[in-house]
Amino acid sequence: MTKLVYEVVQHDGGWAYRADGVYSETFPSHDAARAAADHAAQRQAVADETTAISYEDTQGKWHTEVSRGTDRPDVEVKG
Repeated sequence: MTKLVYEVVQHDGGWAYRADGVYSETFPSHDAARAAADHAAQRQAVADETTAISYEDTQGKWHTEVSRGTDRPDVEVKG
């Protein structure tokens, strides 16, 4: 199972949450950023439809695979 961590951090004059080096929008307070991170984490747990996905790897090769809608990550919020 994939693990996804949302970390609440100071960012751009306010607070944001970060996952895999990508920042959310900036919030005026730590509490607001934490609430947004908690909400994002809850949405990660919601199952979706199983669908085919296509993506290009770093060598430029295209892959097609099935993404199961019930294959949800283990999510944690820090900060």
